[in-house]
Amino acid sequence: MLSGRFANLRSVMSTASQVQVTEIAFTGYPVTDIARARAFYETVLNLKVSAHFEHEGRDWVEYDIGPGTLAVTNMSQEMWKPASDGPSAALEVADFAAAIESLRAANVKFTVEPMDTGVCQLAVVHDPDGNAIAIHKRKPQQG
Repeated sequence: MLSGRFANLRSVMSTASQVQVTEIAFTGYPVTDIARARAFYETVLNLKVSAHFEHEGRDWVEYDIGPGTLAVTNMSQEMWKPASDGPSAALEVADFAAAIESLRAANVKFTVEPMDTGVCQLAVVHDPDGNAIAIHKRKPQQG
């Protein structure tokens, strides 16, 4: 039995949705220290700034990656806090071994050590605020 805020979910589900998601516009990470975050994303991960917006001493920095965008911000610190157990983005890398070597050389903490899943290679690291970031390399499809 549905109750509370989901009580009307059944009637909503029976109606065809007009929402048509076409892509993920961006993935955002809250940070506490924008200079430290930028040093990590731009130096350690080698991302290039595609947009930067500042408002009342707070920053929103975007990095275009392929057709998607990763953003870091300190704009909503009171409501949006960094978390190691929240959602994460998986960054596809050209050379998994080289990326792992570079991250280790930068003393980045791994929370999931590099592994081979059979369909990909994957490791999870944290940015300086503790946000989880997956380092990922798809394996070519066998066919």
